[in-house]
Amino acid sequence: MVVLKEGSRPPWVGLGAAVWVQIAAGNAYTFPLYSPSLKSVLGFNQQQLTILGVANDIGENVGILPGIACNKFPPWAVLLVGVFTSFLGYGVLWLAVSQSVQSMPYWVLWVALCIATNSSAWLGTAVLVTNMRNFPLSRGTVAGILKGYVGLSAAVFTEVYSMVLNGSASRHLLLLTLGIPVIGLLMMYFIRPCTPSSEDNSSEHGHFLFTQAASLALAIFLLTTTVLKHLLSLGNTISYIFIAVMVVLLMAPLAIPLKMTLFPVNSKKPDLGDSNETPLLTPSSSATNLGSFYESEDVSEVDLLLAVGEGAVKKKRKPRRGEDFKFREAVVKADFWLLWLVYFLGVGSGITVLNNLAQIGVSLGVDDATILLTLFSFCNFLGRLGAGGVSEHFVRSKTIPRTFWMTVTQAIMILTFLLYASALKGTLYAATALLGFCYGVQFGIMIPTASELFGLKHFGIIFNFMQLGNPAGALLFSGFLAGQVYDSEATKQLGSSCIGPNCFRLTFLVLAGVCGLGTLLSIILTIRIRPVYQMLYAGGSFRIPQSGGH
Repeated sequence: MVVLKEGSRPPWVGLGAAVWVQIAAGNAYTFPLYSPSLKSVLGFNQQQLTILGVANDIGENVGILPGIACNKFPPWAVLLVGVFTSFLGYGVLWLAVSQSVQSMPYWVLWVALCIATNSSAWLGTAVLVTNMRNFPLSRGTVAGILKGYVGLSAAVFTEVYSMVLNGSASRHLLLLTLGIPVIGLLMMYFIRPCTPSSEDNSSEHGHFLFTQAASLALAIFLLTTTVLKHLLSLGNTISYIFIAVMVVLLMAPLAIPLKMTLFPVNSKKPDLGDSNETPLLTPSSSATNLGSFYESEDVSEVDLLLAVGEGAVKKKRKPRRGEDFKFREAVVKADFWLLWLVYFLGVGSGITVLNNLAQIGVSLGVDDATILLTLFSFCNFLGRLGAGGVSEHFVRSKTIPRTFWMTVTQAIMILTFLLYASALKGTLYAATALLGFCYGVQFGIMIPTASELFGLKHFGIIFNFMQLGNPAGALLFSGFLAGQVYDSEATKQLGSSCIGPNCFRLTFLVLAGVCGLGTLLSIILTIRIRPVYQMLYAGGSFRIPQSGGH
């Protein structure tokens, strides 16, 4: 790696590397690719399969340990745990599906799937927390980009699955077993804390726009090539060309640090004295910045004593919304649980469809789930990316809380589930696209909202606790509702598989009601936190709140 000049080294290399890690961290979204093989090869019914889907979601979203670890260990150490868990968990699943080991107990597979997908939590937490801290003034945009690439990961894996692995579930599991560790090991050197980006300028906006455009180009390319693969008979040569183009598009964000290295721009430093010092403790800003997450890392004891003399540091008191909360301080707040509930209802209903997407397709006459999964992935990506960019614009220009967009999309989800339940001809793809988009928005909004309400210092554990809404929703709505309804209808049809709209109709109607409740709660939350956003974004740009006394 070309080392940039000391004092001007931007965090863009880490963001470019994070793209690859986020693609690997989306491994849990590929469950629909190999779930039919789990069912057929190992002889599971739909209820058993949906409980495995719950294991998939528990592993992906239980990130309390990674959240704690990211405040105690460097990012490479957190990534290393993700590398190990993916190798161990997916290795066991590969042994079972390839039948290298016969008659593996169900509970072993359940635990292995939890361990395998828990790699997502370790990998994702390391890169998300590091990059949010590296770009504290653009946290909504950064969260949208990184979570957008996670959303695209299903389409990336589907492309490889259909064009290189010839639709083999066992080969796909072998790829996850070996490929994720390789990516993690190669990228861990570049994922590191950098001098935080403190300028909210046109150059940085241009870099973010380039990264967003590159991710959008990748998304369109993946959707197009998947459809072409489905409609046309493509030879191996064309398939490999498509994969090569995909790899180039994944590398596009690295063009930014390369350009900054080859064509450096004279840095316009603000009047801060020593150019190697960050403006943490200037008289006008010490009170503001000491409340930020830099406090524990960058402030020396002498500086701290000086800051006390300036009145920047005061006696301990409970933090106000927008300041840095410890987890135990955040968890007793009504806003914390309102955000958790809204997120739980939105993603819990969405993950139910994702976990059962292959079976939903078959019940409605679509035997190949790859296009449905790619469509969901593409729109999931658009939702995550769009949520970050759009909410960032409106929060700066109108101080509209980000959760407003959760309200809008959960209202749309009500109509989407009713569309699924109607089972009208030709609506399956439209409903899947709409749901994927709205599902993605929930992720793209929750992450920066949690950081704005409760700060970045303990962000890792706070946002990972929020993400528990995903497996909780999967357990309740997918495991206890969708699986039982499906098996009940299959029993009526005297078979192991269910065909027809009744297989999931009741599930969809219940989920529509769930999103109705989520819409109501998100309206309440948006009204409650509007003053916080008016304080944080007064003047059209984000300012780190003062951590002084009342």
